[in-house]
Amino acid sequence: MDAEYKAPPRTVGFIGSTLFPINGMVGAGIFALPAVLAASVGSFAPWMMLVGGLLFMPLALVYAWLAGRFEHSGGPVLYGEAAFGRFVGFQAGWGRYASNIVTAAANTHVMVTYLAALFPWLADIQGLAVAVLIMAFVFVNLVGMRSAVGTLGVMTAIKLVPLLLLVVAALFAGDPAIGFALPQFSEVESVILLTFYAFMGFENLTETAGEVKDAKRNVPRALVSMVAAVSVLYVLVIWAYLAIAPAGAAEDNALAGAARAVMGDAGAVMIVIAAAFSIGANNLGSGTSLPRLTYGMAERGMLPRWFMKVDDKHGTPRNSILFYGGFAILFGLWEGFEVLAVAGTMVRLVTYLICCAALPVLEKREGALNPLHLAASAIAIVSSLWVATHADAQAIVIFTAIIAGGTLLYFIAARERPVTPITEA
Repeated sequence: MDAEYKAPPRTVGFIGSTLFPINGMVGAGIFALPAVLAASVGSFAPWMMLVGGLLFMPLALVYAWLAGRFEHSGGPVLYGEAAFGRFVGFQAGWGRYASNIVTAAANTHVMVTYLAALFPWLADIQGLAVAVLIMAFVFVNLVGMRSAVGTLGVMTAIKLVPLLLLVVAALFAGDPAIGFALPQFSEVESVILLTFYAFMGFENLTETAGEVKDAKRNVPRALVSMVAAVSVLYVLVIWAYLAIAPAGAAEDNALAGAARAVMGDAGAVMIVIAAAFSIGANNLGSGTSLPRLTYGMAERGMLPRWFMKVDDKHGTPRNSILFYGGFAILFGLWEGFEVLAVAGTMVRLVTYLICCAALPVLEKREGALNPLHLAASAIAIVSSLWVATHADAQAIVIFTAIIAGGTLLYFIAARERPVTPITEA
């Protein structure tokens, strides 16, 4: 095998591996959702996030059990192809990739909104600012970014420490007894997709499992433990927001307003910096890993070979990066956070449904169907389908266009070259 195609070394241990799901989940959602949830379900908002975490846990368990069967990078592409063949494996990978294009645009809208708290003129050019920031992420990825786990750990601390300080401040300066009132069920339904959005990205570790030490053990542990930990973090942060009850609760930069109420302008600046680092790290991480996913899919004949073009100077998958960034800019100019977040959730559900169905199929093929695994898969499938039923017409149009576009690319690629099926490790 040529040196260019040798597998990268396994350098990431368990602690390092936990940073991937944390940064996959804790991006823009926690900074955008508090006011949206509070306006929709009132004091039930923290419990809404707990409900979201409980709904997500069977899915996290399914991914953990699947990850325990594979030790290579690829995640949903491996799982879908091993169970159902190339076309379904492609749809699992394409759903993951396309969803991130849409949510990158959604996240950058939130990033600009928070930065506008320091630079108000950004609010007047939001669409342009979103495009410029995405182009900056694209540039960094084109010239090559050596993503060290230590650097990721520092960025994680920068975004988590201010959130935890806000929780502590709310405990002493706010009203901890926020009350409890069950909302109307229709109100709960209206935010289900956005609640799911807050947990998406937990699975990004599976796409880089080939670089994790003892992947069959560490990847499953990291996935499940971090979904549980982030659920608790979300509950605490939204409780803190309600306990502080800042003026202008409907503002998009809700946590900055809460921090200003209890810690002054310095607190607001701290949250703005945390949001910028959080969303920037989330977008840069996705913009680095996801083009590698499409490069690998093109290498296997699932996408046109155009996606395999490598930059001669920097050795990065140039066309895959440009495609990712270009369409993220288009979506960012088209719509704002909520529509893009819902549409991104819809597309990601394709990946989740395929992976949930893959586990029992693989186990049955081996004659060792596990009742617990089957139950978790069924719960995850039902909850994902239920979530999908709450999408509006605009999100469904975006979803349909993305799936149709990916399928067209798949059939173009099928005419170019044969491939060898992916098998379990």
